[in-house]
Amino acid sequence: MSIFHMDFSVTILGSSAALPTASRFPSAQLVSVRHRHYLVDCGEGTQIQLHRYGVPVLKINHLFISHLHGDHVFGIFGLISTMSMMGRKAPLHIYAPCGMQQILDDHLRYFGDGIGYSLVVHTLSCEHQAIILEDKHISVSSFPLYHRVPTCGFLFREKTPPRNIHKEAIAKYNLPLCAIVAIKNGSDFALPSGEVVPNEELTYQPYTPRMYAYCSDTIAHREVAQAVQGANLLYHEATFADDMRNFAAERGHATALQAAQVAKEAGAKKLIIGHFSSRYKNVGLLVNEARQVFQNTFAAEEGATFPVEF
Repeated sequence: MSIFHMDFSVTILGSSAALPTASRFPSAQLVSVRHRHYLVDCGEGTQIQLHRYGVPVLKINHLFISHLHGDHVFGIFGLISTMSMMGRKAPLHIYAPCGMQQILDDHLRYFGDGIGYSLVVHTLSCEHQAIILEDKHISVSSFPLYHRVPTCGFLFREKTPPRNIHKEAIAKYNLPLCAIVAIKNGSDFALPSGEVVPNEELTYQPYTPRMYAYCSDTIAHREVAQAVQGANLLYHEATFADDMRNFAAERGHATALQAAQVAKEAGAKKLIIGHFSSRYKNVGLLVNEARQVFQNTFAAEEGATFPVEF
């Protein structure tokens, strides 16, 4: 199914750890919410993947970088140049830990001639959770992860939708148009007799807001599970199999089994694992390991699109 026919989805652009393979690019994902596209991490080759999967590059206005390791940022330099050559005029907003501004300044000093738009860097704190972007459809928050350098995860939450009015209530209480607008905004309704009909009796919530959680490079941590409680879809790195648990911890990474434990503790509905070490030619081993703890686990595969389901 095309990503453009889903109102909330995640497309995998890169699923490899630091060393890419012939079939796996470094970390990058596209989060699409009602025809708006948000890029999360930007490993080498991201722009190639965007073109490969038919993503309108100039419609990306927000780029979220989890941390300043090369396999999560090396793709940004080519993307900036391509956007300029395609005639971009709108600002590109980049959300990243401290240091991103200097990296971009150094790059643009040599390769910035002709860039016809502005790069707006929003520096993130990786020490606490904070809302970093809001529009009419979603809010995006950053939260701390636990890696070797300051690292943020990202939460994409749907806004709570306006309440709908029960059709039978309109006729039952002879609701005028002006009252319907107020009721949708949360007001109660006063009858001519003076009796007040509570809003909860007149309306219903059309759907429960969904959440996508992105956990980039990190050890498995209880506070991460708490930060992503109730995620409809959770991405958690799973660089290694569990027989390398000690080595994973030394490098600030998680195993597939540990990622599954985070998903279970968080009460997530579906888990995607990725950031696979190049030593694993077939990641089925990692998926099977995770499914021992959390059955609804899937591998991040280039080009795969996951709907964020209710």
